[in-house]
Amino acid sequence: MVSRATLWAALMFRLLVLYSPFAMSAPSPVPVDSGVYALIGDNGEISPRNHGVVGNAGFLVGNSGVVVVDAGVSYRYGKEMFESIANVTSLPVKLVVLTHPIQEFHFGSTAFQERGVPIIAHRKTADLMQQRCGNCLKNLRTTLGDDEMEGSKVVVPDRLIENTTTLHEGGRELQLIYLGWASTPGDLAVFDRASGVLFAGGLISAGRIPLLRDADLDGWISALDRLARVPAKTIVPGHGPVLTPTEAGGTLAYLRALKAKVGELYKNDVGLSESAALARLPAFESWSLYEVVHQQNVQQLYLQLEREDLDRKER
Repeated sequence: MVSRATLWAALMFRLLVLYSPFAMSAPSPVPVDSGVYALIGDNGEISPRNHGVVGNAGFLVGNSGVVVVDAGVSYRYGKEMFESIANVTSLPVKLVVLTHPIQEFHFGSTAFQERGVPIIAHRKTADLMQQRCGNCLKNLRTTLGDDEMEGSKVVVPDRLIENTTTLHEGGRELQLIYLGWASTPGDLAVFDRASGVLFAGGLISAGRIPLLRDADLDGWISALDRLARVPAKTIVPGHGPVLTPTEAGGTLAYLRALKAKVGELYKNDVGLSESAALARLPAFESWSLYEVVHQQNVQQLYLQLEREDLDRKER
């Protein structure tokens, strides 16, 4: 029988881990399939409470090494992820794949690159990182603090790809799938043929409103239609819990609903401010970030339709 003193000590330790400013920022690896692990983020807004850990990452263990998929929001996260991998396997990390350039997914690459691990990304992801990730880093320092972001740098990927590519790394065969400009210009999904696990990166979120800021909406919808043909058994989204293929259609459903709703309002000459109020999508109101990000998406899409209309009239 466990003593009260032991229970009390365990409780105090748990509270210290949860509320200490020095608590681990990287989540514990969750087994997804044989040799495949996911680290699931908070799924809310970036804040000091969650250490900025709102995106997912993962890694795949082969017979000769490890491939990491996305590396988290900070150097600190990357170091902790490296240590978590070492607790699972003694095999070396061979490669880090960055699926897209959004801030919560790549600053942790600093910790891997300083250990000599190469970083691979789509060329357009690397371009966007160089253009603006310096500002992202400044904003993260403001939001999370200098201590949290200490050591974090804008990483220059070592290897660049242009199209869908098959890799043989660490004893696993991985397909890096490029379907064109979708949520960002250089979105990659990572498919492990042996397990059937698909790391969807920025293409799919679970229970979270996707951000249109860097997207080509029609390209994203088309990419998701084609991604659904990949024979995946399990999907690790960029945000939110692990999904089965039948659970993974939420992002596509939202994008289609957004396009239809805003398109209808614009066609009926409803103004921008009124459209922002009328373009509610009740089916998605329970999703994280709905009140903020959905309104941003409505405004961006409306202005895009306005520009396209103006371009047609000027031709």
